Amino acid sequence: MMRVLPVPLGLVLSGALVWGASYADWTGNTSNAGNKWSSGSLGLANDSRVPMFNVENMKPGDSGANCIVIKSNADFPTALKLYSSSPNWPTNFQSFVDLRIEVGTGGRFGDCAGFSPFDTAFVGTLDTFLALHTDFRTGVGPWTLPGKPPNALSFRFIWRFSPDAPNGAQSVETNEVTFSWEAHEAR
Repeated sequence: MMRVLPVPLGLVLSGALVWGASYADWTGNTSNAGNKWSSGSLGLANDSRVPMFNVENMKPGDSGANCIVIKSNADFPTALKLYSSSPNWPTNFQSFVDLRIEVGTGGRFGDCAGFSPFDTAFVGTLDTFLALHTDFRTGVGPWTLPGKPPNALSFRFIWRFSPDAPNGAQSVETNEVTFSWEAHEAR
């Protein structure tokens, strides 16, 4: 009986080896580590922290101008617009302040030397600007900034107190006016 057992046991073991060898897999692999995602940024700054205008004792026909540079640090293309969230006052004084806003390159705050316009953003009166351009949706523009800083646009604000301002426009003061630039991702 001893001789009968080794043959069946040998057959089982050799079958297991053949079965294991027929299901052998060749494998290989690769990996790509260190993947991560980070968001870009979109921020704006200007070259001044003081008002562009603080005009006192105007008389009909007086005028002036100032430039301001708006800089973007956006990592991607943006659409820039200009507006004001200042209220349109109940008096008609601001309708005698003529305003022209130009967009270009060059110049700097307080000095428009070297300013070169390529677009006119607005021509009208201060009250018209305040009434019509109150947020990004209704703002003037857009101007595309390509992304990858530095990006900058210069704006020249030219004002004139109307020669037709009536006597009722004497000793009147506007409320504070805020000009706002806002950029959104260009689509």
